[in-house]
Amino acid sequence: MQLEIDYLALAPELIVAATMLVVLALDLTLRRPRKHLTATAAVAGTALALVPLAVSAVGGETVSMFGGAYAVDEFSLVLKAVFLIAAYIVFLMSHNYIESDRYYQGEYYFLLLASVLGSLVMASARDLIILFIGVELVTGPLYLLAGWRKGDAKSNEASMKYFILGVLSSAILLYGMSLLFGLTGEVTFAGLAAATADMGNTPALTLAVLFVIVGFSFKVAAAPFHFWAPDTYEGAPTPITAYLSVSSKAAGLAAMLLVMYLALPGASEIWAPALWVIAALSMTVANLSALRQTNVVRLLAYSSVAQAGFMLVPFAAAAVDGADLAEAFAATVVYLVIYAVMNLGAFAVVIAAARRAESGELAAWSGLAKVDPRLGVLTAVFFFSLAGIPPLAGWFAKFAMFRSVMITGGGWPVTLAVVAAVNSVIALYYYARVIKSVWLDEAVELRGDVDSPPAGSLRLALGVTAALTAAIGFYPAIAVFVGEASRVIASP
Repeated sequence: MQLEIDYLALAPELIVAATMLVVLALDLTLRRPRKHLTATAAVAGTALALVPLAVSAVGGETVSMFGGAYAVDEFSLVLKAVFLIAAYIVFLMSHNYIESDRYYQGEYYFLLLASVLGSLVMASARDLIILFIGVELVTGPLYLLAGWRKGDAKSNEASMKYFILGVLSSAILLYGMSLLFGLTGEVTFAGLAAATADMGNTPALTLAVLFVIVGFSFKVAAAPFHFWAPDTYEGAPTPITAYLSVSSKAAGLAAMLLVMYLALPGASEIWAPALWVIAALSMTVANLSALRQTNVVRLLAYSSVAQAGFMLVPFAAAAVDGADLAEAFAATVVYLVIYAVMNLGAFAVVIAAARRAESGELAAWSGLAKVDPRLGVLTAVFFFSLAGIPPLAGWFAKFAMFRSVMITGGGWPVTLAVVAAVNSVIALYYYARVIKSVWLDEAVELRGDVDSPPAGSLRLALGVTAALTAAIGFYPAIAVFVGEASRVIASP
């Protein structure tokens, strides 16, 4: 059988793979003073991969390859752009961070690029085999990267917990997928949708769907499968924590929704209530836990779990009510994109502030704005945006979520909207507590590097994320365009 391959459609993946090889070659050949060129190559390759994405977006054609198992449409282009931009920002955040701690660079960027490649594969996967390969390619390198600070006990603990629970979740996910294949004889999403349409809610299908949901829930750190996230986020290098909370989570969430909507629409009576419960638990458990946190990274870890719940609200509400999922899918994608921008900015602030205070503890950040007003402003921008305060980007994410649920209507969707509204108020409290500490509390003596400004790459990361957060907030048409693009997959 001859395979038809569209190399333009595959160009982003090919460029990232080639960049991995270039980074590996540079690491093997360059001497220590010039090792920074591995970071330059990673940044350049990631930026270059955006070019064929733009060309494909202008063309507007949907490309299907490998017997329908791999698709490049507007939805996958949007996700790939998010993953590549997020990776670009993480590389900027990593450059000075990795150098300052004297960590070996080449392996770091090679592994992170491998994870980025996996996320690109997941965005286009339309069968279970390619999807699982993408999942493992995303998470496998992160087991090592979470423990990159080899002499730090917390980093070792982070890596071990993430590895053990990550392998467990992979086994659960793979078992669910194997059950689906055994029941239907199909691995493509289209084949699974046709095979399960008239199957009914048999015990075997119910078990298979629940295993798939649990496996993905571990990957995206959704409650009650989130207990690995706070320790892993705190122990991992901060740029890796940012990547885990954004790209890795977004890839897993998108993959789960793709499987539910494209492969298992006939089993919605099984997975819709499960997603409803997971969304409600993620918001409530994580927000209540975040109230007690004194470490900013752990606070953002629980925030990340809660935000996963907010992202699931539109899709879960529409599914449980049997409504049209197109609007809900678009709202979820809009929320995901906005969350990626503002959360990356929040972690860039954490890197800059921890450099000044030599601590991630909130008490050590007291009065930080009096020392560095610009850092104080950026802290307010990103944390208020995460809380959904206008006119920053987060308000439109919340608006799209609630609008989608109100359009759906019905008792269970409205109940979930009420849960989300209560949790939005809870979240505002702990986000505002960070801003209060930075701006209003009595200044403490900073132990870190107070005089010199942050590195140029970190300043660029802060500038890009702040500009995007403000731009989307003032001009939400940018996010609306993203939502409209996602309807290509949401209305097959």
